[in-house]
Amino acid sequence: MKVVKKQKNSKNCIVCGLDNPNGIKANFYNLEDDTVGALLEFNFYHQSYPGRTHGGLIASVLDEVMGRALWLKEDGSYAVTTSMEVKYRRPVEYGKPLKARAYIVKRLSRMFISKGEIYDLDNNLLAEGEGKYFIQPPTVICDNGADIDEEMCYLIDDGVTEIDFPPLNKEV
Repeated sequence: MKVVKKQKNSKNCIVCGLDNPNGIKANFYNLEDDTVGALLEFNFYHQSYPGRTHGGLIASVLDEVMGRALWLKEDGSYAVTTSMEVKYRRPVEYGKPLKARAYIVKRLSRMFISKGEIYDLDNNLLAEGEGKYFIQPPTVICDNGADIDEEMCYLIDDGVTEIDFPPLNKEV
């Protein structure tokens, strides 16, 4: 799938924060089929059982990619998770490259529902989820006075032009 646009990374987010020493440092991309794609790799610090990634961090990646689906059409809008369901299909080993994808299933005026998946590089489905998100302005989300633009400050071209995903089954 062709990359249309790279999305920004933050400083400190556990999923996309480039300055977080124990973060996942995932990169996100708008794809030509109106999905968001991500490239990532869990590491030893993301472990649950030996050799396995913690389920909470798998859910965090799904939450991030599903929430970023809003940025496909509304760059600069933000949302918070109201609920999420995750299905773990296979064990997720750390130390191996992975990819994730998400898309909006339903869009209302102030919220949306999104579906997401995590795959290995052989396109084996490892985990999938569905989340509901409430759209809010950054001033409400960052009610502690933090500046969202200062936090979401990295837009680094990494040369990624395409990500291989299995065919999309958008069941609405």
